[in-house]
Parts: sequence; structure tokens; C-alpha cells
Amino acid sequence: MSSTVVHVKNIAHNTSEKEVRDFFSFCGKITSLSVTPASEAENSPQSATVTFEKETAAKTALLLDNTQLGSSQVQVSSAAGISELAGTNTEDASRDEHDISQEDKPRSRIVAEYLAHGYVISDTAIQRAIALDNKHGVSNRFTNALTQFDAKYKATDRAKGLDQSYGITDKATAGWRASTHTSRKRWARLLVRNWQASTRRVTSRFETSTPRHGAWRI
Repeated sequence: MSSTVVHVKNIAHNTSEKEVRDFFSFCGKITSLSVTPASEAENSPQSATVTFEKETAAKTALLLDNTQLGSSQVQVSSAAGISELAGTNTEDASRDEHDISQEDKPRSRIVAEYLAHGYVISDTAIQRAIALDNKHGVSNRFTNALTQFDAKYKATDRAKGLDQSYGITDKATAGWRASTHTSRKRWARLLVRNWQASTRRVTSRFETSTPRHGAWRI
């Protein structure tokens, strides 16, 4: 049971349960979610316990440690531990798009969905997603699509708007801007460089389809 559960800390006091659910739903189907204040103090940060239907979704959620959610960077942990990510199998990329559930998508694709929706993802999370997909030979088609998403969806501009909307502290804002300046450009180049070396599988069946869970689809 613990392998499908993640614990989340440092959720801003004004972040709603729906925002938490929406954030983690990119990882896969959520079977239960509880959000509670960390203490009785006014404006106390919140913590959450998220239970997913599948272990793969929980392991993807671990990649989101220190990712921006609302006005705070949340801390994501699991009793199973992030080291077990290496044992996760990625769905065969030659399968029909309609047969692949959210939690079985390549992790770099899930990262792209977060970015396309305006979330700020760290270099560390991006690189971990790349490494996992490389390990399992994710198709080169994803590389080509992902390198184009930022220009098409203007994820950087949306992320900046998110920052301004929530009024993140100067220190956090400065760190975010530095990360945004480098990572939005670097992550796409990293995807190309790493995936070009990976196994290139047949992907002719991967065509544009209706988004699942409202997520952006390549």
C-alpha cells in the first residue's frame, strides 16, 4: 500500500484541495487525497497524503519534490523511496495512444504536460524524467514534439504569470527566474541530446488525440 502513497509538505495555506488534486492528477489516477494544516497556527502550511491507483503514478509524483505549487515549493516523499524509480517499467511506446493510461506515459511527456499548463518544473526533475525515459528507450518522436512545446504553448510566459499572481517572495522569485532563464532552454536541448542516443522505436501510431484529464497531448 505504501508504494502507491506519497506525502506532501509545505503546501501554502491558501492552496485549495482542488489545486493539490489537479497538480498530482498529471501523475495518474488518485484514489484518495487528504489535506490538513501542519499546525494550528494562523496561515500554517499544509500537508497532504495522496494515494494513487498505481505505483507508477506515485513514483512519478516523487519527481515533483521541490516543485512550485501555488506560492510554495512542495516537498514530496514516500515510504517506498525515490530510489525505487529505477525499477519502474515504462509502457511500450509502440502501443496505441488510446491504450496508454496517464500513469504509463513517458515521464518526460508528463513533465511537458506540467510545463504546458504553466507549472514550474526544476532542472532536477526534468533530468530525472529524461534519465528514466532513456533507460527504457522512449521514442524519438517525443523529443521532436517536446522541443516545440515551449514556443507553441509559451510555458515560460505562463510560469512568469503564475509567479506574479501568487506574489512569491523575492528570494524564491529570484531563484525561479534564474532557473527559468536557463532550464526552459536547457531542458529541451537535454531531451534532444539524450533521446538521440536512446532506442528509436516505431511510433507511427502516436497521433494527436483528445487530451486525457485535460492534459496537453503531443
